[in-house]
Amino acid sequence: MRDRRDLDKGGGRRSEERAQSYLRSYKGKIDYAGKQQENTTPQTPGTGGMTQGLGIQQQRQREIGAANRRSEGFKPDMEDNIYDIYKN
Repeated sequence: MRDRRDLDKGGGRRSEERAQSYLRSYKGKIDYAGKQQENTTPQTPGTGGMTQGLGIQQQRQREIGAANRRSEGFKPDMEDNIYDIYKN
């Protein structure tokens, strides 16, 4: 009877195999995680040393903005002659 049930679509054998496969993979994950080295570097909350870097980046952006504004001042004023073609 079990052989017939195995051939049927609704047989319980496949679900048993799936459950065993899941258990094997789950146990493997647990064993793998158990063999991992512990993190020996202390992790404390804080900025992670980025405070100074952020300030430097903000200052660099300010300097770039000032340079762009300064370079815009050197450009000659251009007239918008393209719109004159529509005037009669």
